[in-house]
Amino acid sequence: MVGRRFTVLVVDDSAQFRQRVIRLLNDRNLHPVLQACNFEEAVDWLLHTKIDLTLLDISMPGKSGIELLKLIKSRYPGTKVWMISNHADEHYKEYCLSTGADCFFDKSLDFEEMESRTTMICNDIQQSEPAE
Repeated sequence: MVGRRFTVLVVDDSAQFRQRVIRLLNDRNLHPVLQACNFEEAVDWLLHTKIDLTLLDISMPGKSGIELLKLIKSRYPGTKVWMISNHADEHYKEYCLSTGADCFFDKSLDFEEMESRTTMICNDIQQSEPAE
């Protein structure tokens, strides 16, 4: 695994799902892992912390994950965004990817794929950093 640590933000209204993802990311040496349960909490983290990767649910109370995806890509273009949703039909997947999401995962079917992609995202983030 790479030497640099990445700041990850998990945004999902399910505390149980956030904890599952946090365990996965910590096992992959990705931390700190921050968490938010809605749009407003996520924006607060983004305003005060450099986030390398956001794992984002589509359906949340209040503003949706798609609205947050648009905000992140317009204001924080260097932040990678993985959409993670139970709304995994092709329409949502294509829309999220065309809006700027770097990956799209079905919560129920793709959790193992998320595990295998964590190394890839670390490498992508490291390669996108300016040389010192």
